[in-house]
Amino acid sequence: MKLEGEQTLLRVYLRNTDKAGWLASAAETLVQEGRRAGLAGCTLLRGICGLDATGQLLESGRWAFVAHVPVIVEMVDSPRAIGQFLPVVDQTVREGLATLERGHVLLYRQTRVAAARAEMSLDVPGPITPFSTLPSPEEFPIMKLSEDGQLLRVFIGEADVWQGMPLYRAIVLKARELGLAGATVLRGAMGFGANSRMHTTKLLELSTDLPILVEIVDSAEKLQGLLPFLDEAVAEGLITIEGVRVLKYRANREKARGGGD
Repeated sequence: MKLEGEQTLLRVYLRNTDKAGWLASAAETLVQEGRRAGLAGCTLLRGICGLDATGQLLESGRWAFVAHVPVIVEMVDSPRAIGQFLPVVDQTVREGLATLERGHVLLYRQTRVAAARAEMSLDVPGPITPFSTLPSPEEFPIMKLSEDGQLLRVFIGEADVWQGMPLYRAIVLKARELGLAGATVLRGAMGFGANSRMHTTKLLELSTDLPILVEIVDSAEKLQGLLPFLDEAVAEGLITIEGVRVLKYRANREKARGGGD
């Protein structure tokens, strides 16, 4: 059966090599902790190229013993459940950033018991004030550290090029030049673009032109500086921009926050 309502979508951007403790992967730890907290859903996405929170270029090299690539952990649940989970993110992520945004979701549950449990955490759909479905700063003080930002997505093809290099890499390098907070390139397994031509790993002749998604998060002002380049470089594709709240994590954040305890 289908349920509809307002939830909060949390995305955490970090590196695949980031650790929680000495050995555990930070990304995998977030997924495991999300399951332990009973969140409605969680997905770990592995990028192929991007920038980390320090502006360092991340991409898998042919001769690299360990590939350093960006990853995204996406979670969805009620504002209260996500708010209660934010301290876990704060303890797990040393360097990275997280975005929070409204998610108008459709939930599908096979049994009435599961549907009744899910329905308890859904808000009634209706006119929504921006960011009103996010965790409250009064209830969850960590939200007071969040900033207004935007999530820019560029949908292109893997075979698209710009001045002799893959277009997705050119976008990432431009983002680094502009000092943007972070970028992640995701490769899809199947999709189609404006010309409706199917791209899929199942077709050998099209396997080198898979769908590519470039995600970049920063303030509206800084993303504006990237738009002229995208207008020039993206001959065919799709670009979306949406408002988010941004939490930034730095290795020295303990020192920055220590005076407020």
